[in-house]
Amino acid sequence: MDQAKIGRFIAECRKKRGLTQAELAEILGITDRAVSKWENGKSMPDCAIMLQLCKELKITVNDLLCGEVTTMDNYNEKMEQKLLEMVKQKQENDKKMLSLEILIGVFSAFILIGCVALAAFLEMEMWLRITLIAVGFIMGMIGFMFALSIEQTAGYYECNKCKHKYVPSFSSVLGAMHFGRTRFMKCPKCGEFSWNKKVVSKDDK
Repeated sequence: MDQAKIGRFIAECRKKRGLTQAELAEILGITDRAVSKWENGKSMPDCAIMLQLCKELKITVNDLLCGEVTTMDNYNEKMEQKLLEMVKQKQENDKKMLSLEILIGVFSAFILIGCVALAAFLEMEMWLRITLIAVGFIMGMIGFMFALSIEQTAGYYECNKCKHKYVPSFSSVLGAMHFGRTRFMKCPKCGEFSWNKKVVSKDDK
């Protein structure tokens, strides 16, 4: 999505309505700084207020996402283009999140191992040793759970039997045997257990 184009379009529509950034912000219940960020292409309107924004600017959501007023002649073409862009953006975000998952996992393991090593090799009272190990374990587990939640929601798992791609529940991922990001889980479509691999796109082979 071209945020700069969308920002210019929001500014143009706002001016046509005779509103200042502060007035539009007050109507939407946000700060004028947020409106300024939209119009400068630094951020996008939140989904929660997108409909209200479009209502105030007298445009459609499709107009907003396209950064221009769409006609019936090019509506379907523009909508299809926006949907493809949104799918591509989701794939890029999922790739970034999966990379972040690795960093979080490594960092969590470093904390856990570091606390255990300190407790094992440094001279300290027993209660402090136990506390250090407990803190390391808790922080490590929090990090691992957060990394696992990223793996669960980013992208899809592909059934090895029927090739169906799906997003499983967190409990399914947590309880599954795994090798890296490949997990032994039950496919919601065919009902068979198999080693389901992680893929970013539904088009991945």
